[in-house]
Amino acid sequence: MNKALRAQGLTFCALSAVVALSALLSPPLEERVELALISGLILTLGVPHGALDTIFARQVYRLRSPGAWLSAALLYAVLAALVVGVWWISPVVFLAGFLLVSIAHFSGDLASGVSTLTRVLYAGAVIVLPCLRFEADVARQFGFLAGPGSGVSLAAALSVLAWPWLACSLAAAAFALRRNTMAGAELLAVILLAVFASPLVGFAVFFCGMHSARHVIRTYHYANRSSLRLLLTAALVPMLLVVLAAITGWVFLDHSAPSRGVAQFLFIGLAALTVPHMLLVERVRLSGWRLGAAAG
Repeated sequence: MNKALRAQGLTFCALSAVVALSALLSPPLEERVELALISGLILTLGVPHGALDTIFARQVYRLRSPGAWLSAALLYAVLAALVVGVWWISPVVFLAGFLLVSIAHFSGDLASGVSTLTRVLYAGAVIVLPCLRFEADVARQFGFLAGPGSGVSLAAALSVLAWPWLACSLAAAAFALRRNTMAGAELLAVILLAVFASPLVGFAVFFCGMHSARHVIRTYHYANRSSLRLLLTAALVPMLLVVLAAITGWVFLDHSAPSRGVAQFLFIGLAALTVPHMLLVERVRLSGWRLGAAAG
């Protein structure tokens, strides 16, 4: 697995450098174009890693009977619906919680042995550092989820953190390069993306090129290097349900304000899937991706 993760990490670093350079040399895309682009990328390359949750459900929780699978699916759906309910009742609480949960979840990307501080700096970079150059864009995107006033306030708060976060992240990367070269390089790659690419593009490249790709590789090895066909089979039903939910969400989208509607559709959907996904995956991650790996 280490060779595969190293190859994926190097690919992500190269991709991040290309995207960051392109952002400096090319004019920015229109917001609606960016949203359409990243929605396609996340739905096709990002979300599928969560569809592999069936593997963890089967091996960690020993789900076997149709009744057990049905109960697990209903619980998954209820948790997702509760997240949407939080947004409906209190968008500000939802957004703050989503950002914190995302940092906790993304911190697991780095290899074992990396310090907790470095993990937090790495995971938070994609959220905090865009405010160095794109505070207004971040405020607008946050405003789609929590209201314009709250979006401005939260972006301003992150902007205050951004320079100290950058300094600490660069110091952590320099330290990591001497102990774990790949982790240090990956942290630098995320810094490049977060500082120079637009917030939406940077997040999409990070989510698809690092987080999702790394999770798929780890899941493949966790499942005892099961065949690609088995992995695709395991992901088939969840992906069909996601597509159905996406179509339903698109029907009820606020088409009078397309950018706001697409942003809500995308990020509220991601948040709704992330919470039950974490409940399944975190136990395995904290065990070093060994828990139940040999289960049949």
